[in-house]
Amino acid sequence: MELLNIKNLNLRDKKVFIRCDFNVPMDEFGNISDDRRIRSAVATINYCLDQDCAVILASHLGRPKGEVNEKYSLAPVARRLQQLLKRHVELASGVVDDATLKQAADLPRHEILLLENIRFEIGETKNDAALSEKLASMAEFYVNDAFGVSHRAHASVEGITKFFDDEHKAAGFLLEREIKFFGKLINEPVRPFAAIVGGSKVSGKLEALVNLLPKVDKVFIGGGMAFTFLKQLGYDIGASLVEDELLGEAQKIMDEAKKLGVKFYLPVDVVAADKFAEDAVSKIVTAQEIPNGWMGLDIGPATVRLYREGLGDVQTVLWNGPMGVYEMEKFARGSTKIAHFVADSYATTVVGGGDTADLVQRINVDEEMTFISTGGGASLELLEGKILPGVAQLIIKPE
Repeated sequence: MELLNIKNLNLRDKKVFIRCDFNVPMDEFGNISDDRRIRSAVATINYCLDQDCAVILASHLGRPKGEVNEKYSLAPVARRLQQLLKRHVELASGVVDDATLKQAADLPRHEILLLENIRFEIGETKNDAALSEKLASMAEFYVNDAFGVSHRAHASVEGITKFFDDEHKAAGFLLEREIKFFGKLINEPVRPFAAIVGGSKVSGKLEALVNLLPKVDKVFIGGGMAFTFLKQLGYDIGASLVEDELLGEAQKIMDEAKKLGVKFYLPVDVVAADKFAEDAVSKIVTAQEIPNGWMGLDIGPATVRLYREGLGDVQTVLWNGPMGVYEMEKFARGSTKIAHFVADSYATTVVGGGDTADLVQRINVDEEMTFISTGGGASLELLEGKILPGVAQLIIKPE
């Protein structure tokens, strides 16, 4: 699919509304712990400023549920953005209150106004048309550079696009790059093509797995979702996380993989613990013999060796979801070892956002990956074959 291009817009001396994704992780002191999403927006913002524009930025942070909450203020984002852009960034007092609308109307060329957390407005997640219209009234042009939320039909993502014609809206550089990269990955991968799929639940990855099977040569399953497959195979999985209602779906996926000739790898051993805690007693057991009351929280050393062997000849790797509870050091070894192996390989390596992006950054192999997506949920929906709501209105329609 081809998107409306920002370079085709006549932006000179105009106001541009850019929807960004500044939903960045913070530590307990309110400091930004990973600013990748902010850095990713800089190219689009600078391009607009170079066209002598006034720039209005909008983003959400966390889930304030339509209420003003100081904890979710974008003030730390404004400070970090100011450092990166080396110019003043004005943080608005609100989103669409009279004072903010006046600030936007009076904004001179080359100046940046960052609206407060867009989700302070209850209409944002409801895709409220009145809110979309107020947001649209701030600028002559709309640019979506928020891949991470483009799978959401929200007011600042999808609703707002209806108030701009094709000459007055476009995709930003980040959004365009993500869509192009995943399009190429899914439609023209260099083979063998492997998908590493982890995370806690099958339900969150079910459609993506179904859609990926005809496209990949190998699938490596890890994380909590593995136990639904292992239970379906008749293994004793103790108190491990399992989705009993999806056992039939798990069987269908394994049957489909066999039919298509896709190699489907499941853990052969796990690190099991007597409770879900950093100080738990843990031991390595085979995937068939997790003791009663114990839970698998990471893939074991034999699985790591098996997966490395299987990944040895692949030319393209897509990774979405960690192999274990990587936030706890005791259960991070499997994910870490796979991450180092993938980073050191000569394959094209694509990390599908969210926890996996956090993992590779924690262990300092993010620079070794070919591409790290800024959106976990959005990248999954692309893999499911869906057209994202925030992208649909920006696709160039055939004449």
